[in-house]
Amino acid sequence: MDNSVCQVYEDEIQVLEEEIKLLTEKYEDGQQESTFYSDEEILMSKKLFWREFQGESKGHGFPSDLKAQLESLERDLSFLMKLTGIQFTGHSRKTVEKTRNGTVQKHRLSGNCHSLSFQLEFQLLEMQNKENVSAVITDLSIIMESGEDLKMKEFVLR
Repeated sequence: MDNSVCQVYEDEIQVLEEEIKLLTEKYEDGQQESTFYSDEEILMSKKLFWREFQGESKGHGFPSDLKAQLESLERDLSFLMKLTGIQFTGHSRKTVEKTRNGTVQKHRLSGNCHSLSFQLEFQLLEMQNKENVSAVITDLSIIMESGEDLKMKEFVLR
């Protein structure tokens, strides 16, 4: 067998090993992700929400400025999705560490940009002091499907 054929096989093996690694990590993350709230907490929140909602609907209804703000945010999001072609299809969040003055959370966003599927993983460090809150993103990772364009993958890796 000549070197070019061997190289093709070695490249394919490397791509498959990377895919196995990504799928293994994805599986392990799915196994490790904890539920943020117990069933009891969800039920209590639901009951509280319905009580508040019924109280508002009997009285004044939703505050108009809150409703206007929500509509404005929805318009902005729609505009950005049309402009960039990016649509987020999923999000998960896991609290890694919580201290008195800060929180570290691991986020995973999945989505599409035109015809390319992707996932973003990052950690968000939120620090709070008396006057303000600051947030820093660390450990940013962009994951693309293995069958996607190799030149795009190289670009993303850089």
